[in-house]
Amino acid sequence: MTILTAAAGAPAAPTLYDGTANTVAVVVLLLEFGMLRAALLRSQVDLYAAQSAAVSVLAIVVAAGRGIPELFALAGISFALKVVIVPWIMLRLLRRSGTEIAGSGALGVASEVVIAILVAAFGFFAVGAMGISSPVLPTTALSLSAAVVLVSFVLMILRRDVVSQAIGFFSLENGVSMASLVVAAGLPLILEVAFLFDLLVAVVVFGVLIRLHHSRSNTLSTTSLDRLRG
Repeated sequence: MTILTAAAGAPAAPTLYDGTANTVAVVVLLLEFGMLRAALLRSQVDLYAAQSAAVSVLAIVVAAGRGIPELFALAGISFALKVVIVPWIMLRLLRRSGTEIAGSGALGVASEVVIAILVAAFGFFAVGAMGISSPVLPTTALSLSAAVVLVSFVLMILRRDVVSQAIGFFSLENGVSMASLVVAAGLPLILEVAFLFDLLVAVVVFGVLIRLHHSRSNTLSTTSLDRLRG
């Protein structure tokens, strides 16, 4: 009788859907840390493409696990845009600029990683403390998406080159997309596609800014902008 009572009070084992979604979310976060540590701009772009591919895989997992066939189309569109088109545009801009090395960070690499770990832990446990739960919600994946968003902010703030800051913004969108997939997967497909085209507009804007900044300063580093402070 005691054994049966203990078994009844024990937490249920995670389902295959939860485990797969959480694993993909962990991969997305690890790739975000890889972008923070990457010294080559091309490596950052490649890591962003891999992260976007992981988010597309998560869309397929959610589509299969929750029976939402529209997400298969979203996964295909997301893959084409964020894994193929956006990295191609960024790599083309890098080839034209002739710059491969990312600008130095405001801090050392080790310090940046420590800050990112602390920020990621804060986001992870803050979302967990909210007590958000649902039979169809992989709570760990939601917490990890918040960590991805916060580490993206760290990348944008601490790196001193315009490409790293653009990649940080794009990867922030990946974190938001991951959260929307696990929380509001039933959104109409037209809204999800509209969000993706907003990303494409952001890529165009960042592309213009990168070309303009490089043509005027002959560098992708943003340290020269410090002179504009009043």
